[in-house]
Amino acid sequence: MALIVQKFGGSSVADAESIKRVAKRIVATRKAGNDVVVAVSAMGDTTDELIDLAHEVTPMPDPREMDMLLTTGERISMALLAMAIKSLGVDARSYTGSQAGMITDARHGAARIVDVTPGRVREALDEGAVAIVAGFQGFNRDSRDITTLGRGGSDTTAVALAAALGADVCEIYTDVDGVFTADPRVVPKAHKIDRITSEEMLELAAAGAKVLYIRAVEFARRHGVTIHVRSSFNNSEGTWVVATNEGESMEEPIITGVAGDLSEGKVTVVGVPDVPGKAAEIFTIVAKTGANIDMIVQNVSAAATGRTDISFTLPKSDGEKVLTALRSEQDAVGFTALQYDDQIGKLSVVGAGMRTSAGVSAQLFRSLSDAGINIEMISTSEIRISVVTRADTLREAMQVVHTAFGLDAETEAVVYAGTGR
Repeated sequence: MALIVQKFGGSSVADAESIKRVAKRIVATRKAGNDVVVAVSAMGDTTDELIDLAHEVTPMPDPREMDMLLTTGERISMALLAMAIKSLGVDARSYTGSQAGMITDARHGAARIVDVTPGRVREALDEGAVAIVAGFQGFNRDSRDITTLGRGGSDTTAVALAAALGADVCEIYTDVDGVFTADPRVVPKAHKIDRITSEEMLELAAAGAKVLYIRAVEFARRHGVTIHVRSSFNNSEGTWVVATNEGESMEEPIITGVAGDLSEGKVTVVGVPDVPGKAAEIFTIVAKTGANIDMIVQNVSAAATGRTDISFTLPKSDGEKVLTALRSEQDAVGFTALQYDDQIGKLSVVGAGMRTSAGVSAQLFRSLSDAGINIEMISTSEIRISVVTRADTLREAMQVVHTAFGLDAETEAVVYAGTGR
């Protein structure tokens, strides 16, 4: 008997018919002799609708009450799913994050899991029931408040439960057949990857691939959890996310996938005195805002002025607070001006085979040049190359690069619910 943790996203439980289809899959897994724990997201666009509703009530919702509101979405879907499973003759019990022992820090809206004590979940399994856990949420012992884990929190919930329970596999169900070489909504001829290393998946997730969230992949790698990304709309084999040392025995493709990201903006600090310590001053100011910096480029200083420009990218949601913080310290730092550009797109190519293959950068830049797409910034890691382009050229850039590296499939990919999640 195996212990399987299954996670179903919002597109998989979007309505009553979808919930009944998911229930049949869970029951089939249970009747095959497996113990089953399920982490479930809110139905469809429920979370977005609740956020919109809160902002109709007040422009600045209280963070604690926002978490109380948003966690209702998962509670609805977990209860309905339990009802559907019971109607098929299998016992099922639903639990909120706090009931399932998801212990978090006190940060509302972006809490991190600090411990998992799944006593009630284990008890349900021991009594032959399917345990259903509301994803995306936890409980802080000090404040005794409900917290939410932020976007992708249900993925993280599932992986954390798999780690705490010693599950054989964590199955992440979505509306595509697995992890693709690119977002199939953007690159229709993207093809499914059968196996990918956790290292490559981390890079793709960080670069904007939405099929798995980076926190879940990171948690899985740290705790040795095997992830299987599958479609909730069929029974096909999906994509196995395996430990890096397992993947090293495979013949690694030069490029595993292409990712695009439109969620970032670019800040340029103009006319920075080119003396030691100025970059440290700038990024200390940025760090105090809590913003997460991605790419950084510093120009060569102009001989005539002894000044340079420093550009960096960050989430658009952090743009205004970073600009405000830098403006307040402009005189102390001594820079000339600030520029902000929120019309950028980041394209990344990822592949473990880069380590042993020459010419990847040249091929990437040539394909973009041939398409007339300009590169504004470049960043690399051992297995990733990222470039910043104009936002309105990102879709074309992903398509031409995907083709240039020979990743196109003969047929177009299917996105069953239209979300790619």
